[in-house]
Amino acid sequence: MDALEVAVSVLVAVIIVVSLLSNVLVLICFLYSPEIRKQAPALFVLNLTFCNLLLSVSNMPLTLAGLVGKGNPGGEGFCRVVGFLDTFLTTNSMLSMAALSVDRWIAVVFPLSYRARMRRRDAAAVLCYSWAHSACFSAAAARLSWVGYHRLYASCTLCDARANGVRAQFVVFTVAFHALTFLLSLVVLCVTYLKVLRVARFHCKRIDVITMQTLVLLVDIHP
Repeated sequence: MDALEVAVSVLVAVIIVVSLLSNVLVLICFLYSPEIRKQAPALFVLNLTFCNLLLSVSNMPLTLAGLVGKGNPGGEGFCRVVGFLDTFLTTNSMLSMAALSVDRWIAVVFPLSYRARMRRRDAAAVLCYSWAHSACFSAAAARLSWVGYHRLYASCTLCDARANGVRAQFVVFTVAFHALTFLLSLVVLCVTYLKVLRVARFHCKRIDVITMQTLVLLVDIHP
């Protein structure tokens, strides 16, 4: 292994440790805080945490083994299972993050009607869609043999593993999968947090105006 491969391997190992520790801490906070468990977005946080933990103990160690061993650490069937899990968990994580951003947008923009707009059954319905969305794309990729060991990523993930595969169909599937998952999540994150930022800036201006009015009033009444 050259210096670059060693550095990348060390970085992946550090990411695994940090991911495990941080997600375990989130679980501990969830278990010991009844107030957090009562909230509707706690379902999104719990789902995101479990997805990250499973990625940390399933796919990322195999990626580290692939970097060190410079090849597929398991057989084709095992790699297909790991690729299915990688596609499912990453998709589920991204959709959970998008759902959390929508929840924060509702909480900031509509604070008085937040509890009526975001209930536990609404969060459960969004979570069910996230699981269905992730399972459909992951199962389709596994069924069509579009998961396997990717040398560039040194992991079992989405790729055209068949030697006689139809390239056009794989490209269409990949574009649709990334557009409806990662691009959609990115757009939702950007739009919702920009709206939250706009509301925050508006309130900051109001606070500044009220502060200045109070200071002027104090100066006027001081004599």
